[in-house]
Amino acid sequence: MIDFNTHPDRYRHWKLDVDGPIATLALDVDARYPFRDGYELKLNSYDLGVDIELQDAVQRLRFEHPDVKVVLVTSGQDRVFCAGANIPMLATSTHPFKVNFCKFTNETRLAIEDATAHSGQKWIAALNGLAAGGGYELAISCDEIYLVDDGNSAVSLPEVPLLGVLPGTGGLTRLVDKRKIRRDLADVFSTLAEGVKGKRAKKWKLIDDTFPRSKFAERTRARAGELAASMPDKPGKGITLAPVEHNVTEDGSKTTLTYRYVTVDIDKDKRTAAIELRSPDGQQPDSPDAYVAAGSDAWAIRCFRELDDAMLQLRFCFEEIGLVLLHTRGDRDSILTVEKVLADNRDHWLINEIVGLMARVLRRYELTAKSMFALIDQDSACAGAFYELAMGGDRIYAIDDPDKPAKLSIGPLSNGALPMSNGLTRLQSRFLAQPDHAARLAAEQGTYDADEADELGLVTFLVEDLDWDDDVRIAVEERVSLSPDALTGMEASLRFGGAETCDSKIFGRLSAWQNWIFIRPNATGETGALTRYGQPQDASFDWRRT
Repeated sequence: MIDFNTHPDRYRHWKLDVDGPIATLALDVDARYPFRDGYELKLNSYDLGVDIELQDAVQRLRFEHPDVKVVLVTSGQDRVFCAGANIPMLATSTHPFKVNFCKFTNETRLAIEDATAHSGQKWIAALNGLAAGGGYELAISCDEIYLVDDGNSAVSLPEVPLLGVLPGTGGLTRLVDKRKIRRDLADVFSTLAEGVKGKRAKKWKLIDDTFPRSKFAERTRARAGELAASMPDKPGKGITLAPVEHNVTEDGSKTTLTYRYVTVDIDKDKRTAAIELRSPDGQQPDSPDAYVAAGSDAWAIRCFRELDDAMLQLRFCFEEIGLVLLHTRGDRDSILTVEKVLADNRDHWLINEIVGLMARVLRRYELTAKSMFALIDQDSACAGAFYELAMGGDRIYAIDDPDKPAKLSIGPLSNGALPMSNGLTRLQSRFLAQPDHAARLAAEQGTYDADEADELGLVTFLVEDLDWDDDVRIAVEERVSLSPDALTGMEASLRFGGAETCDSKIFGRLSAWQNWIFIRPNATGETGALTRYGQPQDASFDWRRT
């Protein structure tokens, strides 16, 4: 298991300092502490351990420091901001780890942009030295970028000329979609291993400005102060995020992860994982003040943080699990009551952050490269965000039992508060050809028996109770027998219909291309560019285009 829990007091690679409305997040990688043995984190290069800390900082700044208006991201090392992902780490990692590492890092970058969009934070990248590869991609996820002008420091995306792969965390997409750089200049920039310095970087809009080294810290801090002064005041006291805890039990080929509201039963032989989500088990806060008092133990926070951790464990530690079966248990009405309080109080800072957390976890769930079937039976609590999870997967099976009907409920957050990566609600994405139908269902917020849900198109299959066990078993066996590569491509293509956004391009295009490029000999073969990086011999390419 990987421990995704950390705290600023235990950071080895970042330093977080909060001074009123301005927070400084300084990258100062301790090369002695890589995520695993076998490489050294030189030049502020990063690996999964570094990014786990960054993800933690982004989350804590939203929940624990809501008064922060501006986050200044810089380096604690002289003349280098960040050299990007550690190359020996990438070269020696398994293919699934490389792809999941890039995906996790992408999601952290998107969380920064989400904080700007929904939490009233502005992020400034103060590049006091070289920013290469993932280092520049971190910068470009910020709102403003400033580069030291010292004759040496440059920004670069050198993956294509040096490694034979792509910038792994959305850099190419953000160049043209976010910063709207001309694509011919973006083409030149992305093939210059040495990058672009100072005035030319500003002219090409790769940065917002450049300052001399003697004034760099003063000018970037002053810019943070100006930006903070221009923004409305924010509340001063946050809540503490407690660690996400779980127990692990092993029984032969089976592993169980048990949290308070989430249980994951993993069967390695069958290559399946059954996730059980549970509704609130006690009185929940009924006002914003009550949520502040409850802190991170409130069900709406704790359950979704637990699910987030569970999905990361499945990605990184159980690579061969191909199918996730979603079960919900408890009381539907208790979930809907929680969601109504959240929906009615979105203008409160903490409620806004809770809903944002739920939305990000839902997106992490459906961006996971595993098949997902939701099973709705007589004991299901498939309501609100739990039904959103069902829609975020690939199929929904509902049992048809006239004596004890299975039910599902559409909740008050399903009308836009929990958007997918493509910017649509899951109802809109489900009914692309019937937008009026999607709007009506979102407005009605109804509870439906399984047969009604089937008529409305809210489930995939309505299965008679006598056939339930056999039909589900056959569906599971058929799914896990198919090519995992083909399924990954198929699912990613089908889950996110409609127009593209910057987010969906990053995951849809980049994940697909990077997934393929990482296993091509030109990158990771014996003579590939990533394999031979730093060695005396140059890469040897197969020049055929495919």
